[in-house]
Amino acid sequence: MSTILKLDNLSKAFGAVTVADALTFEVKQGEALGVIGPNGAGKTSMFNLITGTLSANSGAVYFNGKNVTSHSAARRSHAGIARSFQVPQPFSGMTVFENALIAATQSAMLKGRAAEQLCLQVLEQTGLLPKANVLAGRLTLLERKRLELTRALCAKPKLLLLDEIAGGLTEAECKSLVKTIQDIHVSGVTIIWIEHVVHALLAVVDRLIVIDFGKKIAEGAPQAIMNSPEVKEIYLGIEADA
Repeated sequence: MSTILKLDNLSKAFGAVTVADALTFEVKQGEALGVIGPNGAGKTSMFNLITGTLSANSGAVYFNGKNVTSHSAARRSHAGIARSFQVPQPFSGMTVFENALIAATQSAMLKGRAAEQLCLQVLEQTGLLPKANVLAGRLTLLERKRLELTRALCAKPKLLLLDEIAGGLTEAECKSLVKTIQDIHVSGVTIIWIEHVVHALLAVVDRLIVIDFGKKIAEGAPQAIMNSPEVKEIYLGIEADA
């Protein structure tokens, strides 16, 4: 498999606070990579650096073999990088379909019937087609999470970044959403997923990395990472010698 994303010694600091410390890793085409770490570890900042909403102090971001470090967020979006946000913020006064259409026209750069068809296909995929004409402000939390996913997919991403999309859901809601994400992954979309609901993450991802204080501290097969004494100490709060 070819490499779709590469971070090369990517670093970012705000004064004395480091949010990315020489982050280096690759993601293969079609892979699902999970990212875990304690609150404040720099996980969302890493997404901001990948999407271009945050500029790095040093290092580089490569996407599909091209150095995109100096590219704007819009240019990266047009190239195929899309994301969901931890706190859903749809256009509440617009319908679900209209929210999707904005992504299709502004990010995927589609027009007319092509944009509409994509939106309908994605809404069916994410389970929101029956809600297409409902105002986004009237959706439940699970439906807003699904709309976040819908908007990201309507950008026709080659790389999909999910930021704690399972947070706040009931067990049944989480299971339902995981099934949708599994189907998206099987369809060939490359995924990087930040999540605190670890059992949801482990149901999808092929590999895990662990970040703490902006630094990658572990990387590997999901179960091996979760059984690591270092990870248990840093992420789960269990001392390594316990």
